[in-house]
Amino acid sequence: MKKLKTHTIALYAGIIALVVGLAAFTLSWNLWDTWGGPMPGVQILLFPGNLTLVWVWHPLFTEEINFWPKLAMLMLGQFSVVASVVALLTCILRKIKFHERH
Repeated sequence: MKKLKTHTIALYAGIIALVVGLAAFTLSWNLWDTWGGPMPGVQILLFPGNLTLVWVWHPLFTEEINFWPKLAMLMLGQFSVVASVVALLTCILRKIKFHERH
């Protein structure tokens, strides 16, 4: 079995999180009238992106920015938070596994 590098695993996880985030946001946006509000569970699926909107982008910019830049910032946060956490966890798990062998 081929061993994937840490950054490759993190990149794939980030891309998957980005696709899931875009799909969840698009469904929630288009089904707003049907659900009478946001789609159930969309806050959970977009949690990494919302973290960056609140703690990184909001202090730098005001809330009065346009839709597309805000969506881009949300998706950038979605990708970067998931990729960073997966990379960190992969490194930790590999170090633990290496120390168990030796």
